[in-house]
Amino acid sequence: MAINVNTVYKTVLLIINKEQRGYLTPDEFNKIATKVQLDIINEYFETINQQSRVFQNETEYGNRYKTVQENLDAFKTIGDCTYNAGSTPPSFALPTSPTFYKLGTVIYDNNIEAEAVQRHELAKLNLSTLTKPSKRFPVYINENNTIILYPQTITSDVQVTYVKKPADVVWNFDSSAGYYVYDPTGSVDFELDIVEQNNAIVRILLNAGIVIKDPTIIEMASREVAQESQNQKV
Repeated sequence: MAINVNTVYKTVLLIINKEQRGYLTPDEFNKIATKVQLDIINEYFETINQQSRVFQNETEYGNRYKTVQENLDAFKTIGDCTYNAGSTPPSFALPTSPTFYKLGTVIYDNNIEAEAVQRHELAKLNLSTLTKPSKRFPVYINENNTIILYPQTITSDVQVTYVKKPADVVWNFDSSAGYYVYDPTGSVDFELDIVEQNNAIVRILLNAGIVIKDPTIIEMASREVAQESQNQKV
């Protein structure tokens, strides 16, 4: 279940205005909310990297690695790569719809997963016929949003799993009455799971405190963000 943008904006305004500390315009909110959503997704990658190296609690709700992977599932997708014979060397362009954000795996011929390598590693692999890339054991280099696949005889049937970039958060409004009135038409909710609602609100408050130059809100939100980050590492 996604997070309703109107619920978050109203909560943020309620907290900011509780002691007449300022106002966050819809445009400011939309920009901050979009940034916060990407920040949270980026932290998923960091958490997965950390938790993959530690023992996990096997209880249903205690496995941090599994929980974060499930939160990230809403952004995972698969798409076809477009071959570009004219590039040097020939390469595959990554999908553009949904908007590409972070690469997962590269798949050839529907079921063969290519291995990611660096250029210096490719040079070493090519030194031996036993390790040289083949259609059964392909490798790839990821550079500038393109995939350079080896062996270069592969020119089609390449797909990637990837994390898509979420749509920008939008709290749309009608101001014909002289003030802002929420308009669900044209509004775009957060794509984060509902469990991240409180986290998103606190992070928006942190950024809002900077925008409206309120050190009290910044201090309060900073403590909450630090505590949430600490809880995620436990």
